[in-house]
Amino acid sequence: MTLMLDAARMEGAIGMREAIDLLEETLKHQAAGRTTVSPKFNTEFDGGAMRILFAADSAAGYCAMKAYHNVKGAGTRYVVILYDLRNGELLAILDGRIITDLRTGAASGVAARRVKLEQPVTIGIIGSGNQARMQLESLASVYRVKSASVFSPTPANRETFAREMSARLGFSVTPVDQAEQAVRGHSVVATASNARMPDPIVKGAWLSECRLLCAVGNTRQQFAEVDEQCFRDAARVIVDSEHAFEEAGELRRAADAGAPPRSKCATLAEIVTGKAEVPAGGLVTFKSVGMALQDLALAARYYELLRDRPGAVTVPEVASLRPR
Repeated sequence: MTLMLDAARMEGAIGMREAIDLLEETLKHQAAGRTTVSPKFNTEFDGGAMRILFAADSAAGYCAMKAYHNVKGAGTRYVVILYDLRNGELLAILDGRIITDLRTGAASGVAARRVKLEQPVTIGIIGSGNQARMQLESLASVYRVKSASVFSPTPANRETFAREMSARLGFSVTPVDQAEQAVRGHSVVATASNARMPDPIVKGAWLSECRLLCAVGNTRQQFAEVDEQCFRDAARVIVDSEHAFEEAGELRRAADAGAPPRSKCATLAEIVTGKAEVPAGGLVTFKSVGMALQDLALAARYYELLRDRPGAVTVPEVASLRPR
């Protein structure tokens, strides 16, 4: 039987701190060589694009595929498919929107747990959508936060973000008119915009007081959210996936320019397991492109939590077996 999980059933089942814990455990499996992670497979079509990711975690006993597509003028839809790694059984089909937002926020939380800061901190946020909300919630689950600033190009969106997140998290979030205003002077900065442009939004010259930069908004080769200096000036660059060097335009540009040298770079799995260290001082830049291993970790937990609850919807033989 295959469990069908929609967004309404999944909402609120996993909190941010638990999501961070789940990713940390999965990253330990990755560091131990127990996982397989694919790059993103991208296909453009007339009026949109499709992206597909896959990962397997032999320590957890699952594998998963995520597919998401964007249709111009309509938006993006996500689905995660979870399999039993022992026999290939299709265990669950899950709405992928909540998983994507939560795991992207949680990945920054994993990095933040390793970057020690004098608290309380102040946070600068670029973007006002779901990803930006998850970034602020994740960072606030790790640090004690005094206040935050937010910039996005549409005044109504940043004002709504500031009002709602102030009420939700219990500290002041202030909307500002320029990206530089949102970034300068903060010890933590997160960029989670949906801007699609070759010119970066955030400049390293604005980060003189920043200890942790989480750049999560761009995952495409032709675009950039932060400039090369954000990597050149970093004491440590952390990536959630080795594929980031191919998938993220800003990181490709920085690497091509020799900034940063690979000696400064480490994966999040290496940081979690202590194979690479976070320097005691200086800027730490975390570049996230997302990977199916993160989706797998949360999808498996949703499946385990919700499969036996009253009202669970299952269907038989969605993926019938062809015998050997």
